Amino acid sequence: MSQFTRRNFLKLSGAAAAVSTFACSTAPAIASNKKRVVVVGGGIGGATAAKYLRLMDSSIEVTLIEANKDYYTCFMSNEVLSGERDIDNIKFGYSGLKGHGVTVVHAKVTGIDADKQRVMTDSGDTFAYDRCIVSPGVSFRYDLIEGYDETVAETIPHAWKAGSQTVTLRKQLEAMQDGGTVVIAPPPNPFRCPPGPYERASQIAHYLKSHKPKSKLLIVDPKPAFSKKGLFEAGWRKYYGYGTSNAMIEWHSTPSGSDDNVLKELDASTKTIMTGFNEYKADVLNIIPAQTAGMIAKTAGLTDNSGWCPVNMMTFESTLQKNIHVIGDAAIQSPLPKSGYAANSEAKVCVSAIIALLNDMQVPQPSYVNTCYSVIHPGDGISVAAVYRYNNATGKVESVEGSGGLTPGYDDTTMEMRAREEQYAHSWFNNITADVFS
Repeated sequence: MSQFTRRNFLKLSGAAAAVSTFACSTAPAIASNKKRVVVVGGGIGGATAAKYLRLMDSSIEVTLIEANKDYYTCFMSNEVLSGERDIDNIKFGYSGLKGHGVTVVHAKVTGIDADKQRVMTDSGDTFAYDRCIVSPGVSFRYDLIEGYDETVAETIPHAWKAGSQTVTLRKQLEAMQDGGTVVIAPPPNPFRCPPGPYERASQIAHYLKSHKPKSKLLIVDPKPAFSKKGLFEAGWRKYYGYGTSNAMIEWHSTPSGSDDNVLKELDASTKTIMTGFNEYKADVLNIIPAQTAGMIAKTAGLTDNSGWCPVNMMTFESTLQKNIHVIGDAAIQSPLPKSGYAANSEAKVCVSAIIALLNDMQVPQPSYVNTCYSVIHPGDGISVAAVYRYNNATGKVESVEGSGGLTPGYDDTTMEMRAREEQYAHSWFNNITADVFS
């Protein structure tokens, strides 16, 4: 970590010429040598950005504004549902960031004035910035499902923001009688953590197989395919009888152009969902709604008609509002997925760009990385990984040819290797949470 210093950054960026322009900048904060960055949102993207700003340039005043005092990671929260992990194991505070000199404010951001470069909170405070980083995560489209809203979600949880709803869903699984039916309704694309609903199905099936073996798990999906589909289905066949008359997991898909299993309506009193063509009654129901950028992004004028935030992928600066950068799930960052690891990578690219911009330097050439691990069963993990680079000619991000890859199927690997994938997943969790919060 000590290598990420402002001195090294300046050297790497060929900043000798830039130093002379630094003193001549007309930006108020630069002129007073008080560069201020306000980070909105303390998830993986925001917390990484806040910490690395301080690591790479300790002269920058960094304020992180986050409503919650603790953060629960979405990744590995499915292991809480299966009982393999305790909820406190995915809980992290912000004391580590404070140790790096980040000012942490627990408040809800109510608005961002891009013209005056100010962030406003529900406590009545206002925070001036030279650059603002917005990492708001996702909001849910409850309006697309009749009978479902934020209040109903407390008893029929989405658990797609880990925390109290994760605990609620776990308790419902524990309370269900053997022979019951669990229904998971994944969201349409795009959404946070594309393999997540299918790892969730795997983890819940693992719990049911061990404790309630007469039970069923139905995935009612609005899509014709999903991330790592072949690997998941092979694992479900291996452990849960998938594709047989005695299958514990059933996947009910929706052909392209159809609304067969597109969720339309919920009867919360009977835990029954109605899709375009079918009706399913559950004993435990997990609805993961369609998603869009976190609400503050829309309030601040950072979203386009898609509901997500267009950005310059070289800097992650909004193409709609100057001096505001959007990272993580809320950004339109394809081909990077909406994942915690991608948010961590985007944050570091964004931080490098901001330090360069604040010092009138050339923005470094960015590259990006992502890996998504999924645990199908204890001792059996899978992953997909990729490295990306920015193409100056096209202005787009592209995969680096020959980089990354996908876990081989059972015919081309050994169970020792699959067990190692699970170990890598758990090691990755320990490393990234230490990277972000310690």
